[in-house]
Amino acid sequence: MRRDKKRVLSEYLVAAARTGDRQAFDRLAQLWQSELFAHAYRLTGETDAAEEVLQDAWLDVVRGLRRLNDTAAFPAWAYRIVTRRAAGLIRKRQRVRQTRAAVLAEPGASVDGALEAEQKLELRQVSEAMADLPPEQRSTMALYHRQDMSVAEIAIALDVPVGTVKTRLMHARRKIRAALENSKTRRAL
Repeated sequence: MRRDKKRVLSEYLVAAARTGDRQAFDRLAQLWQSELFAHAYRLTGETDAAEEVLQDAWLDVVRGLRRLNDTAAFPAWAYRIVTRRAAGLIRKRQRVRQTRAAVLAEPGASVDGALEAEQKLELRQVSEAMADLPPEQRSTMALYHRQDMSVAEIAIALDVPVGTVKTRLMHARRKIRAALENSKTRRAL
């Protein structure tokens, strides 16, 4: 593989950024921003989506840079992060479109006020139950359900083992389920 000036500079900047040099990281971001944006745009086909993907990808780079053992691997690693983030955004948008289509296909679902009120109540109860969770469980649930991160991504983001993420999700779900069941029991009385 040909090592051009950009790659050599990247290796230096990665090594410096890993030691906490903020200027080196900023320069590294400037060096790769346009290429990674072009990649994100190719994957998403939209400027706004590409910007969102790239912003999230740079956060992943910041979080994971210290764990990148081979500084020469930075370009491939960064492209992989952008690719993963773009795929996640596309999956999320597809789920939203499918959900909207399913709701619109339901006969009378949009005009049923009682159903809508019940859904709002349940949403409020879930939000309240999440607010009562310990901070580590609440943040894990938010990353999983609101940010659509995988268990492995959450483990990287929170710097904990995958098993810890799974355990936190399991306990959080149990607590939320119990809170919802208690709420339904109180309403039934």
